[in-house]
Amino acid sequence: MATSDSLIQVRNLKKHYHRGAIKALDGVTADINKGDVMVVIGPSGSGKSTFLRSLNLLEEPTDGEIIFNGVDITKKKYVDASGRKVKLDIDSLRQKMGMVFQHFNLFPHMTILDNMTLAPMKVKGVSKEDAEKKALELLDRVGLADRANAYPIQLSGGQKQRVAIVRALAMEPEVMLFDEPTSALDPEMVGEVLDVMKELAKEGMTMVVVTHEMGFAREVGNRVLFMADGKLLVDGTPEEIFENPTNPRLQEFLSKVL
Repeated sequence: MATSDSLIQVRNLKKHYHRGAIKALDGVTADINKGDVMVVIGPSGSGKSTFLRSLNLLEEPTDGEIIFNGVDITKKKYVDASGRKVKLDIDSLRQKMGMVFQHFNLFPHMTILDNMTLAPMKVKGVSKEDAEKKALELLDRVGLADRANAYPIQLSGGQKQRVAIVRALAMEPEVMLFDEPTSALDPEMVGEVLDVMKELAKEGMTMVVVTHEMGFAREVGNRVLFMADGKLLVDGTPEEIFENPTNPRLQEFLSKVL
């Protein structure tokens, strides 16, 4: 159901490969509301990451609509408020959606501070002084202010992922997309990254999280999507998903992962 709080509306989203032989997404419909912490779970190959990467058009959908702030971003052009047809500016759109990947995607030849300030300065035209001030505040928030002049190779995996999260936050996005943010980490580092995400959730950041961390889904998510074979099979609360699953495919999945 679309509400006035709806930030992203996904309608009948499809992504096919090999002339339709492989249906990575097979008609997915969902609403992401402001302040949602939507956790997407499901077996490998279920379409979770394809769904997430379609939201900011890293994956181009084969069919369907993604309406972000009232604009169908799957169309190359749209009609603006004054009734003119304008070209969709995909880059400005992506600035509003922070993305955190499995692998941290930090620039290895730049310090952590330079990694943090590059996009705000280049893309948003923020002054070096302001960008550095904000970057240091964000690093301080995740306990890494003392690592500002270090290089990525000098950080642990958990530290790199915390930097990747605050680097995305430096652009002041409206929604944060996380694609299995802990799956490349050693088990003892998972907690430090999930803690940062829990803090964000508490502050009301809209988040869509693809993860294998069922504890996080249960504890932090307000909505859980269960996907299998490119379809969205269940969209419910953590209670509905974990305490009282009625869908047989979901029951089977949970019996293997819990």
